[in-house]
Amino acid sequence: MKIAALLALAALAAVTSAQAQTGCITGPEAEAMTLVAMPDIIHETGRVCGARLPATSLIRRSDGPFVAKYKAAADAAWPAARGAIVKLSDPAVDALLQSDYARPLLTSLLVPVIVGRIALKDCGTIDRLVTLLEPLPARNSAGVVVATLQYLKSEKAKGRQVAVPDLPLCTQGNR
Repeated sequence: MKIAALLALAALAAVTSAQAQTGCITGPEAEAMTLVAMPDIIHETGRVCGARLPATSLIRRSDGPFVAKYKAAADAAWPAARGAIVKLSDPAVDALLQSDYARPLLTSLLVPVIVGRIALKDCGTIDRLVTLLEPLPARNSAGVVVATLQYLKSEKAKGRQVAVPDLPLCTQGNR
């Protein structure tokens, strides 16, 4: 397990350093990466916002059809997400990502960074957004997330003060 953890950390480091390079991922690749992280993001957000939301909140559910939908989509998306990670880093990383431990380790490292940015005052808004997205297929929800990030990135490029992670998303002409 320690060896697999070190390999996954090496893969994560390669992806992080690759963001500074000129490589980028397409919308579908970003959606695959989003889908892989969604079950853990949902679970961790429910934990963080648990005291602020009613027990019936979707985001607080750790099992059931809502979470199962995202787990199934994450499993199906992993090969494409793995390919996107390799695209951003180095082909040698693919061998590291073949381990059964790589995916859970990568998500366990990334999800707290994402969820750690949640302000408790925003839990109600997050609950509302999740409730509105719930009827959509998981891939559509990931598409909404990525499209929102692409929009925010384009607004930031125009000089607007927008808080958006520095994601290596391709622009329309750079795919």
